[in-house]
Amino acid sequence: MHIHGGDIYSRKIRMDFSANLNFLGMPESVAQAACQGVLMSEHYPDVHCRELRSAIAARDHVDSQWILCGNGAADLIYSLVLAEKPRKAVVCCPTFHEYEQALETVGCDICWVMLEKEEDFRYTERILEAITPDTDLLVLCNPNNPTGQILPTELRDCLLERCRICHTRFLLDECFVDFLPNREENTAVNLLEAFPELIILKAFTKLYAMAGLRLGYALCTDQSLIRRMQEVSQPWNVSLPAQQAGVAACGESEYVKKYRRLLAVERERLRNAFEERGARVYGSQANYIFFQSREDLGEQLLKQGILIRDCSNYRGLGPGYFRTAVRGEDENRELIRSLDRLGNLAGTVE
Repeated sequence: MHIHGGDIYSRKIRMDFSANLNFLGMPESVAQAACQGVLMSEHYPDVHCRELRSAIAARDHVDSQWILCGNGAADLIYSLVLAEKPRKAVVCCPTFHEYEQALETVGCDICWVMLEKEEDFRYTERILEAITPDTDLLVLCNPNNPTGQILPTELRDCLLERCRICHTRFLLDECFVDFLPNREENTAVNLLEAFPELIILKAFTKLYAMAGLRLGYALCTDQSLIRRMQEVSQPWNVSLPAQQAGVAACGESEYVKKYRRLLAVERERLRNAFEERGARVYGSQANYIFFQSREDLGEQLLKQGILIRDCSNYRGLGPGYFRTAVRGEDENRELIRSLDRLGNLAGTVE
């Protein structure tokens, strides 16, 4: 099984920097709503998530008919793949592992587009060149996980046009777009009506610190696809606690604003700390820092009770690549003190 961040169960952890969650924690209103959902759980949840979809539609300014909710973003990735059964897909690497894992379940041939270290792992026009008339699916993550690099809007628009011409479905994972300072410019939600080939993936997990509740949603104007994804999904896949929590989260605008202000400061603090100590930082425009460092860094920090994400198991990467979440000021300062105990981060292990 592929190892992700957030595994605090197999070892003793003092601070978890491996999962990219809102460091303010779950909003009180969301926790209370989830508890209320537990008390209501003698009943089945609404299989259509009607109240939740209405809340998302009002917050995101979209039609509720475009929304399909799922048991986290990963659930929706699998639903899309099962509904479409693509024979050939274009996927960049390094990127989120679940795309590959889901595609393998239907025997899909994956055309890999390598994001090169020499180009700071940026998205380039090589993706455009990889899409051909026999490409059934394009999968991109914006900003990318783990690199934090943004898909340029000009390239995104060219990819959308190319997908239209080639009749290629375009899955655009925007689970981290809400952490960008220029998020309104980088989301493709306003392009959904113009491009029925486009399906956008979103999640409550990171922004509202709801990882354990499992709640994500997809946006698409192609109602045929939405229906087919519903047909291959298990019924009642979104629990009552998750639905109630999601409705409450949609009303937490001040919490989100506060977090974004603090995130901008703390992201810069951590980025500077890694660079000043010899690490090579790439991208890192979301709520995490992606960097190259000494190969034993993760192991040495773990000895101090700090867990970061070892990215060596990402396709296209190897030992020495790491991702760390941006946490609150006190935790970030503690991480920096732990880094100082290790000396030069660019050093190699003898």
